[in-house]
Amino acid sequence: MYVQDELIWTSLSIAIFAIAAVTDYFDGYIARHYKAGSKTGVFLDPLADKFLTFAGFICLPFISTEQFPWWAIIVIFLRDIFVTGLRMWADRRGHDMKTLFTAKVKTLAQMVFLPFALLVGVFIQADVTLGEYSRLLMETDIMKWLLYLVTFITAYTGVEYIWVNRHLFRPSR
Repeated sequence: MYVQDELIWTSLSIAIFAIAAVTDYFDGYIARHYKAGSKTGVFLDPLADKFLTFAGFICLPFISTEQFPWWAIIVIFLRDIFVTGLRMWADRRGHDMKTLFTAKVKTLAQMVFLPFALLVGVFIQADVTLGEYSRLLMETDIMKWLLYLVTFITAYTGVEYIWVNRHLFRPSR
């Protein structure tokens, strides 16, 4: 819906994305508060996060490949796919892979950046004050540098997962 030319569809898609992000947060909060977690939930919640962020990130290059280059989106995808695979592999080997604090920071950074970037993408075409600010953010490369920051945080957490879980790469005895 986001890549439609009509403002109503792009706005609706951003609203749906924001609602999904907020409900994901509260779902995790409620599960922790009431200790209602399950092994399936521990696996599915991060997977749902991946699908949500993938849906948002895939739209960005359609706004501007100069500001949101495909290589950065691919780095984010590959890290998330790798960590999900590592989590599945660890589970099959009987190891728990706890979510790192930096990975939570990564998720927060992505969930703040994505709606913001998607809104900028909507307003750059609008002839309103927010459109002027949105165009300024794009012309000054601020959006590109914010994506680079999110990409760096994302890649860093992938490397950190490898380091923290390096014992998984040793042969089983």
